[in-house]
Amino acid sequence: MFGLAKKILVAAALLSVTNVAFSQGTIKMGALATLEGAFTVLGEDSMRGVRMALEEFNYQAGGKKIELITGSSDASPDSAIRATRKLVEQDGVQVLIGPLSGSEGLAVKDYAKTQPNVTFLNGTSAAQDTTLRSPATNFFRFSTDGAQWMAGLGEYVYKEKGYRKVAVLAEDYSFPYTQVFGFLEPFCRMGGKAPIEARFWVPIGNKDYSSVIAALPDDVDAIYVALGGADAVNFLTQYEQAGGELPLVGGSITVDQTVLGSKGRARDFVIGTPSAGPISDTWDNAGWNAFVAAYKKQFPDGFPSPSLFAHGYYINTKAALLALDKVGGDLSDGGKKLRVTLAALSFDTPTGQVSLDARRQAIADIYLTEVVEGPGGNLLNKTIKVIPQVTQTLGVPYEKFLGYGQVGRENPRCE
Repeated sequence: MFGLAKKILVAAALLSVTNVAFSQGTIKMGALATLEGAFTVLGEDSMRGVRMALEEFNYQAGGKKIELITGSSDASPDSAIRATRKLVEQDGVQVLIGPLSGSEGLAVKDYAKTQPNVTFLNGTSAAQDTTLRSPATNFFRFSTDGAQWMAGLGEYVYKEKGYRKVAVLAEDYSFPYTQVFGFLEPFCRMGGKAPIEARFWVPIGNKDYSSVIAALPDDVDAIYVALGGADAVNFLTQYEQAGGELPLVGGSITVDQTVLGSKGRARDFVIGTPSAGPISDTWDNAGWNAFVAAYKKQFPDGFPSPSLFAHGYYINTKAALLALDKVGGDLSDGGKKLRVTLAALSFDTPTGQVSLDARRQAIADIYLTEVVEGPGGNLLNKTIKVIPQVTQTLGVPYEKFLGYGQVGRENPRCE
């Protein structure tokens, strides 16, 4: 009997040693995206981007296995923090990729300050102040922000389209504020107008746009629309059904594949819509073409082309994996070496080189595009122009850029 007990104790000890060795050879990585609510389809493609990067590295970095643990939010800051707290405090992730939506990013940035031994990399959250003001030293954003995504668009619609006055329709939170600012700042500086009374702000998950459509002014040249996911599809469907005739200018996620890939007549309504963002479906580049081919092979049930959400999560995940390789997977110092390496990291992505500024914010190429019908009837964003290496301050010195003030419903006033 005693001999049996001894064998059990020895076996337990060996199992314990094995578990410790396994844990020491494993890095826990969290991925947080909107897998609930109006932006669910965006979150699903985000997770495809994470898995693409992990597959590329065979789920290993720095000689260690990467264990992926996912978290779900609904685009609200509270849900993002609940999911983040679980990933960090219960699941014990050492590196976290996410979140997806703008106000979520602001909340996670603040939470990151309370967890100095965890390294946070953005997903696609693109609110300006996630990194511009009071950044967290352990939060890195290798994806550009919403104002950067608009680089070149305001000038293009003023000069090439001849638009002089626009209405604005956008969701009422930090990311659309950032997008609207990025579009209107150059458009207004050149002489364009976007009166405050012609700006319409709706909550995420809005389903009925009839009152907005009825209130749209007649004396504008176009509508700048910054809606995403189901919100964008609902507006486009209802505007087409109402016989709307004003041309559109698209926010980045309004003409992303998460919207263009939807079914119904409304999708045809957006053909010819100019926009700008971190990707272009028709970008004729070997790196981009390889990325698209890998996406289609790995996810045959995905979109005709990767969305900007798959792209953004892929880039941030790849940055984490590259840096983990450089430090040999060593996180024994609470991730300090990893964060030093990330801050200095520069690498080629499917859409060009990315590096970080002093606030750990991406500097990268931006694509001016227009929606066209592609092969097989799929809608695509056609490349018009590449704006190289756009900074967060859009080429303006940092202190002067801060003088523009925080983005919001009325900044810039543009009247």
